[in-house]
Amino acid sequence: MTNAHTVSERKRHGGTPLVVAAVVATFSVLGMLIVDHGPWNKPRLQPAASANYSTTGEAARAVGATVTPTEPKAPLEPDPAGPKPVHPANPNPAQ
Repeated sequence: MTNAHTVSERKRHGGTPLVVAAVVATFSVLGMLIVDHGPWNKPRLQPAASANYSTTGEAARAVGATVTPTEPKAPLEPDPAGPKPVHPANPNPAQ
């Protein structure tokens, strides 16, 4: 049997770590928001007229690189080397 006197004496302990964790989490989230979305972190857009090259190939050729297209794949690929996958002993277990 529980006594009303013993029930009223019970107090919850250990709330301090929960409060500390909530404060740390709140400051961490606020810090990330300030760093990521602060006024110093705005994108600087360039107008299209100020771009020197319109494609990567043009920029590569401008610095002296040679741009070669990749060779096309063969329409039929050969079978891969190695053993073929094993089929299960009972391919249709529902029957």
